[in-house]
Amino acid sequence: MKTFNIAIDGPAGAGKSTIARLAAKELGFVYVDTGAMYRALALFFLRRGIAPGDAAGIRAALPEAEVTLRYENGEQVVLLNGENVNGLIRTEEVGKMASVTSPIPAVREKLRELQQKLAGETDVIMDGRDIGTVVLPDADLKIYLTADVSIRAQRRYLELVERGEACDRDELEREIAERDRQDMSRTVAPLKKADDAVLLDGSQLTVEQTKDEILRLYRSRA
Repeated sequence: MKTFNIAIDGPAGAGKSTIARLAAKELGFVYVDTGAMYRALALFFLRRGIAPGDAAGIRAALPEAEVTLRYENGEQVVLLNGENVNGLIRTEEVGKMASVTSPIPAVREKLRELQQKLAGETDVIMDGRDIGTVVLPDADLKIYLTADVSIRAQRRYLELVERGEACDRDELEREIAERDRQDMSRTVAPLKKADDAVLLDGSQLTVEQTKDEILRLYRSRA
């Protein structure tokens, strides 16, 4: 059976996960949050006390980390060595660690196989940094979702405040801009728009409007 794959790439804070999850639910697709998978590995490295720059230590520890996905009541659950870590991987500390460790080839290779297997078995919406360029280069629909860095920082600030976490909005903007720089300049699978991807700027769009545009693009190709 031929599956339909939608790849959504873009910088940190562009709303990829939220929008992809909503679109997947409406279409009846499986949503694959690759960023959550990298964050789960980052959490594993942090728990082991491995420094972000210790590439050798990270490679040595990888065989002891197992990241899998499970769906409960239609929601994706990320398991790290059998533990549900959904509630532990959205901190700034984990995000920073994931940004540093995800470019390591051994880390990417470990997760890419699972991601490609999922896409070959069922209709998926997958979001990340290199989905359309590396993980699913033959995806039926590729979207590069972005937004101004100031708007992404404001959205992230409101999200953290709502959770009751103390944060500085200006510092968040600097961190997001630095993460953009790291993601776009890394030698392995850098963040970039695939040549055949649709550029979608959500700076002035609501989540619902952005989701509806993705659904429109899907229907024009399905």
